Amino acid sequence: MTQLAQNLQGSIVALVTPMFKDGSVDWKALEKLVEWHVEQGTNAIVAVGTTGEPSTLSPSEHIQVIQEIIRVVDKRIPVIAGTGANSTHEAIELTQAAKELGADAALLVTPYYNKPTQEGLYQHFKTVAEAVDLPIVLYNVPGRTGVDMQNDTIVRLADVAGIIAVKDATGDVARGQALIDALHGRISVFSGDDETAVELIAVGAKGNISVTANVAPKIMSEMCAAALAQNQSVAQEINQKIANLNNILFCESNPIPVKWALHEMGLIGSGIRLPLTPLAEQYRAPVREALKAVGII
Repeated sequence: MTQLAQNLQGSIVALVTPMFKDGSVDWKALEKLVEWHVEQGTNAIVAVGTTGEPSTLSPSEHIQVIQEIIRVVDKRIPVIAGTGANSTHEAIELTQAAKELGADAALLVTPYYNKPTQEGLYQHFKTVAEAVDLPIVLYNVPGRTGVDMQNDTIVRLADVAGIIAVKDATGDVARGQALIDALHGRISVFSGDDETAVELIAVGAKGNISVTANVAPKIMSEMCAAALAQNQSVAQEINQKIANLNNILFCESNPIPVKWALHEMGLIGSGIRLPLTPLAEQYRAPVREALKAVGII
């Protein structure tokens, strides 16, 4: 097991990509966001994960955002590059680019829309891991991709050199615990669901790859630290404090609400790329109130 695989834990933010109103990337805002996360105790950053809108960034923009985050972080915390694609060839190209830029690992979502079989998923991730010498974190989020990577497939992939972890965004704690038990520590499991992260850490997950950490990095870092230290009373107290925020940040498709929240906090502009649109008017007051309730604004 690599040093990164052993040390990677805690609160990992799935960082948004700040944009101006016209949809162009706001590089100064991105730099400020990264610095803020390092200061606030975020343990690692996912650059251009699905929350970072890779589906609407051009390939050159995708790579440039990864490059900029790596530059600003300057090795202070790990940077995990989102390099997933529904084409295995494209995923290899993005992962190779991330390696050359100096990323510490790559996060690869299951291929979306084309609905590969379980064997197809196995061969996809195995092919990428064998093609690029960079630690790979698998990402299963069936609610967004339309394809569900079964535990048995993940257990098979745990034997592939280079695959170090999996982000489980099913929100099913019992299923996540069964996966942790079946893996016997060969690769790490991370929660990809803010609402159930504390529960999954309690049964053996190494941390949380988080949307909520975009707006509450210190709180999420403290919650994960408490959960990892098996201080359940503190972890649950924090979890209850942010429960409404975790929920309201998914009132519309991610990252619509979290980008609007960050805009409301004065950290980024209002930009988001079509076909995603700014947060609907009826959700703005509830998101604002959820931010106020945890002392963010």
